[in-house]
Amino acid sequence: MERAARLLFGDDPKLHRMLQYWAATALLYTMFVALFYWNGAAARSEIDALALYNVGGLAAFYLLVRANRRLKLAPTTLAVIQGVFGITCNMWAYSITGPMRGATLMGLMVVVVFCTFALRPRQTLLLAFFGLTGMGATMWWHQAQDPLHYPPAVESMTFLLMAACSLSVTFLTGEMTKLRTRLKAQKLELVKALATIRTLATIDDLTALANRRHMNEVLVMEQRRRAALPACIALLDIDFFKGINDRHGHAAGDAVLRAFADAARAELRAGDTLARWGGEEFLLLLPDTRAPDAHAVLARIRARVAGIALPDASLARPVSFSAGLCARRGDEAFADTIKRADKALYQAKAAGRDRVVED
Repeated sequence: MERAARLLFGDDPKLHRMLQYWAATALLYTMFVALFYWNGAAARSEIDALALYNVGGLAAFYLLVRANRRLKLAPTTLAVIQGVFGITCNMWAYSITGPMRGATLMGLMVVVVFCTFALRPRQTLLLAFFGLTGMGATMWWHQAQDPLHYPPAVESMTFLLMAACSLSVTFLTGEMTKLRTRLKAQKLELVKALATIRTLATIDDLTALANRRHMNEVLVMEQRRRAALPACIALLDIDFFKGINDRHGHAAGDAVLRAFADAARAELRAGDTLARWGGEEFLLLLPDTRAPDAHAVLARIRARVAGIALPDASLARPVSFSAGLCARRGDEAFADTIKRADKALYQAKAAGRDRVVED
């Protein structure tokens, strides 16, 4: 069954949805024709002709939808063609069903409702006008050719009621389409807003690194996942950063922070996480890493950071940082590892800065 459904409806979700609409339409037409056969609403030959017309039209539309990747017809074009086909079926059914012809007029409104899903309100209105024009012409022709079976007064009243109902349905479905469009736009805005909020909740807006809150979440997950695996933590602090702010202004300080983040990010390995821990201080998580490899990563970062240059400010000394490095001990809590890294960072500063001290 699954293989047959895949063969009939395809794998593409968009194509699958269009063919589902086609299947619903095919089922509806089949039910109408079956009812005509069952009730003997018209001569058998006339119903046979209408059934053949329906089968041919449905087969043509199926092929159009299936080949639409190659034909590249717009969904609105397909909907209009099917709508016109449905209206002509309605005109034909009205012409052959005699006293039961009034029941076929409901099909016109069904056509309009089906097309609402693919057409804009103005296009739906134009299709409804086409349907009214076609049905009106059919009624006028029958009352002119056979006034005994199609009394002019009855046909006029039927047309007016049909027009009022059809335009009302068209108006209501148009309003529903507008509402659905607004809801889609609002949903898109909410998705974008949620993505922005999620970004703001996890990313430092100045450096585009992970923020402290997100880093704490990463550490919690890392601790659960890697209880027995080696890991290193490093606390990095930009040297003499207050002097940069005092001498060149906070704009230059922000530029140094961004440049530092870009330089450090460029030397990280897959799986490493660098976060802005606070002010000019950064926390580096190096999972599956022992101390010698961690020193190599920090050495590469130091070399790249030393090359930072600001086009709008001439710094008195190259940008550098001090770092405290700690290897996690067994299943030690990362909070304790960070405390040890902080002590090592203090020792690096006390020893003259621009260096890495390991605890």
